[in-house]
Amino acid sequence: MKIQTNEQIAMRVSIVTIIGNVILSVFKLIAGLIGNSGAMISDAVHSMSDVFSTFVVIIGVKIANKESDEKHQYGHERVECVAAIILAFILFVTGIGIGYSGIMKILTGNNNDLLIPSMLPLVAAIISIIVKEWMYWYTKIAAKKIDSGALMADAWHHRSDSFSSIGSFIGILGAKIGFPILDPIASVIICIFIIKAAYDIFIDAINKMIDKSCDEEIVKNILNIINEENGVLGIDSIKTRLFGDKIYVDIEIQANRKDTLENTHEIAQNIHDKIEEQFPKVKHCMVHVNPAIEDNI
Repeated sequence: MKIQTNEQIAMRVSIVTIIGNVILSVFKLIAGLIGNSGAMISDAVHSMSDVFSTFVVIIGVKIANKESDEKHQYGHERVECVAAIILAFILFVTGIGIGYSGIMKILTGNNNDLLIPSMLPLVAAIISIIVKEWMYWYTKIAAKKIDSGALMADAWHHRSDSFSSIGSFIGILGAKIGFPILDPIASVIICIFIIKAAYDIFIDAINKMIDKSCDEEIVKNILNIINEENGVLGIDSIKTRLFGDKIYVDIEIQANRKDTLENTHEIAQNIHDKIEEQFPKVKHCMVHVNPAIEDNI
């Protein structure tokens, strides 16, 4: 069985969700027009906006997976962080739009003037919730598998659409049973969830762009590898930094000052190889050898 690359996984997920969103958008638009539901028409537009978001993911992942070149010798991984920030902004604006619309409906108090929709938009809302939740989990699982911030942001964009459909369902049902105020109240609650997701995605992307260090557990495991290597007499420093979805590691160890250059190089090379082998996310590990102080020899 052929193993798919991170880029291939992201492309497959993106293409599936684009096709799904186009079909779902057309279905919801028709249901909204025939069933006399403005909420469902708005929901259809929201689903179509997901198509644009997924194209941003495709572009970001494509560029991020390009090989290093003369002008970008450390690679292009951080481009995916830029895509995640763009999607976080889109998600934030979407949340604000949903919340603002809900608040205005509550303040104006004109909900009773709305036309009563038919059952078709109600059925469309249920189908949309199910499909968008599936898209959310389908994309989220892939995003975690390849540690893609952009793909995770797109997953939450699918969930925001699911939340929007929940709001549409509550609004349509509320209008049918005589409580249209339920729609704007649901919209405000949904807005809070979407903004929180946008914030988390934004912070994660920023951390990967400003050389945030790795988790303590990863550093601890790296230290164990170093200490287990014969010939290491001490560890002067260890630095880690996130670079998109990759990790860079810089290490300074102590070795016998009277040992040959060939032997100390072999110690450093062994540490380098073991770290990159046991931590697939480590793109590069630099090991510098210092002469040990006399007390350590």
